[in-house]
Amino acid sequence: MSLVNHDVELLEKYQYLVGIDEVGRGCLAGPLVVCGVIMKYDCVIDDINDSKKLSEKKRNLLYDMILDNCLEYHIIEVDVETIDKENIYQATKKAMQQIAEKLNKNQSLILSDAMPLELQNNLSIIKGDAKSYSIACASILAKVYRDRKMIELAKQYPNYDFENNKGYGTKKHLQALDNYGYLEDVHRKTYEPIKSMCNKQLELNL
Repeated sequence: MSLVNHDVELLEKYQYLVGIDEVGRGCLAGPLVVCGVIMKYDCVIDDINDSKKLSEKKRNLLYDMILDNCLEYHIIEVDVETIDKENIYQATKKAMQQIAEKLNKNQSLILSDAMPLELQNNLSIIKGDAKSYSIACASILAKVYRDRKMIELAKQYPNYDFENNKGYGTKKHLQALDNYGYLEDVHRKTYEPIKSMCNKQLELNL
């Protein structure tokens, strides 16, 4: 079943589908980005897929097409302080819940990627970005939005290679952490190896 067919079958019972996905849960640095989108289905976009399966060039092209062909969308950027305070699971769920409530309409179904929400009209789908057109569109919006944020951070902090690793724990990123330490407002202090670095610093200050 194609991503579009999956959603079209659901539209037999619902007037609107709200696709919600996130990007950045596993990153050592940068924000978590959560996106929700209500797509039009009278003119679907070719090549929509899980954002991880698309090239950067393709994602950027589809990003603009999605914005031109959606009824409504909303993006929440969750900063590292909130992630460290609430933990990544709770921060993700809270942002998804907020988006669902903002985009919720009469006769709508909220499709979330592997995250059950506290709404009666929610359908949580494991690997939803590879199954649902709406969730895949949300994943592309979130991915491009976050990647652009990380490229901007790379200009401020060129030693960390954020333009290439986007905050994930690549060899070069980990080497930069060893060489230059962590960035207070950029790195997640509850994630390793930053957590151990913070603890070591705390012990030195005692």
